[in-house]
Amino acid sequence: MRRFLFRLILVLVLGSGVGFYVSNTRSETFSLNILQPTKFLGQTTEFVATIQAPNTDFIKLEALIEQEGVSTLLFSLEQPGSSRFEQVSEDKIRVNHTFNHTAYPTLHTGPGTISLAASIPTFFGLRERTAEIRTDIEIRFEPPEVTVLSQFHHVNHGGAEFILYQVSPVDSFSGVIVGNQEYRGYSVPENINSPDTGLRAAYFALLAEQDFNTPLNIFARDPAGNETRITFNHRRFPRNFRRSQIQVDNVFLRRVIPEMIERVPDLADEDSDVSNKDLLDLYLFINGELRRRNRATLVTLADKTAPWMSWEDGFRQLINSQVESGFADHRTYLYQGNEIDQQIHLGFDLASTANAPIQAANRGRVVYADYLGIFGNCVVIDHGMGLQTLYAHLSSINVQNGDIVMKDQAIGRSGQTGLAGGDHLHYATLLAGRPVSPIEWWDEHWIEDRVFRKIRALEMALP
Repeated sequence: MRRFLFRLILVLVLGSGVGFYVSNTRSETFSLNILQPTKFLGQTTEFVATIQAPNTDFIKLEALIEQEGVSTLLFSLEQPGSSRFEQVSEDKIRVNHTFNHTAYPTLHTGPGTISLAASIPTFFGLRERTAEIRTDIEIRFEPPEVTVLSQFHHVNHGGAEFILYQVSPVDSFSGVIVGNQEYRGYSVPENINSPDTGLRAAYFALLAEQDFNTPLNIFARDPAGNETRITFNHRRFPRNFRRSQIQVDNVFLRRVIPEMIERVPDLADEDSDVSNKDLLDLYLFINGELRRRNRATLVTLADKTAPWMSWEDGFRQLINSQVESGFADHRTYLYQGNEIDQQIHLGFDLASTANAPIQAANRGRVVYADYLGIFGNCVVIDHGMGLQTLYAHLSSINVQNGDIVMKDQAIGRSGQTGLAGGDHLHYATLLAGRPVSPIEWWDEHWIEDRVFRKIRALEMALP
C-alpha cells in the first residue's frame, strides 16, 4: 500500500512538473509582425515591426534582407545601427529602423525577402523559444522617369494651367508640385481597353496666397518611396489684386450670427441673445477659424473628383450678373472705425436680382449640397481631375449629392445665408480644393489654348 501511494505521489509530481514546464515554454503569446515594408523597399525605407513576448529580454533579435540566396543583415541586438526600440506595452515592443540603400551596396533592384527572427529565454533561462516571420518584397532603387509632352505653360498669379507628361513606372503617383501644394496627375484615356502607357495630365495653379516666385516642378513617386522632381518650361505672369474695406455693424451682426449659431455645430453652445461685444467676438471666430475649417472641408471634397474631364467647353458666368467683388481681393474689416480683421476673398460675388435662379457653370456631378458655415447653403459641383465649382449663400438648393447636372441647369436660388452682407451668389473655381481665378475658365479662348490645344497635339503625336 505504501509503495502504491509513493508511486501515485511521484506521478502527480511529475505530471505537475511537466505541466509547469509546458506552461512556461509554450502557452504565452510569442509573435512577430512586420508592419513596413509590406510590398516594396526603396532607396530610403522605414522598417517597422512589433514583437509580442512574455519576456522582452531577448537572447536574439535580428532582421535580414535576402536576395538571390545571399542574406544581408539589416540590424541585430549586437549591431542595432539606426534601430529604435519602444516598449509599447508590458509584453510588446516596437522596432523602427531606417533603411538607406547606400549602406547596403550589394542589394539591387529585383525581388527579395525580409525576415525577422527573435529568441527569448524560458524555464528560468534553461531553454529558449524562437519565432520568425518572412515577407516577400520588391526592391526598387531606380527613381521614376518623367518626360514632359506639352509645350507653352503660361500661368497667371492666382490662375491655373494644364500639362501633359509621361511617367515610368506607371504605378508611380505623380503630378505637379507648386511650393508644398501637390496637384495630382490623371491617366489620359486613350481607349477603354488600352494598357496604361504612363500618359498623364494635370491641372496646377500658382495660388494667389503663394509667393509669385514659388517653385514649380513635376514630381513622380513610386510605391517604394523613390521620388523624382524635374522642372519644366513655363512662364508666369503677375496680377494686381485689389484691396477693399468691409464695414461691420451691429445690424449685420444681429442678422447673421443667430442663424449661424443655429446651423453650425461648432457654435452649438453659444447664445445669440448676448451683447454687441459678444456678437463681435463670435463674428471674429466665424470669419477666421470657421472660415479656415470650411476651406479645409473643400480640400477634402477634392478627393471625390472624377478621373477625367466631365465638361466640354467654357464655363458660364451667372446670367445677367454683375461683379460686386473680385477674386483675391484683400479685405480689411472695420467695426466702429477700427480694424478688426483681414481676409482674402477667394471667389467672385455676383449679383443679379433677389432670389435669382442659379445655374451650373458646366456639366458635372454634385459632391456637396448642404449648409457649410460661412458659405451658408452651398453646392459644389465636380468637373473631374480636381476641378470643381462652388455656389454659396443660396436661399434654396434644388440638387442632391450624386446628381449629374448639365450646363445651365438650375441648382438653386441666390440668397444671403451664411456670412453674406446681402442677396448675391458667391462663386468660386476650385483646383484640388484651392480657389483659383474663375475668369480664365469663363474664357473659351483661354480653355482652347491652355487645355484642348495640348490634348489635340498629343493625340496627333501618338502612333
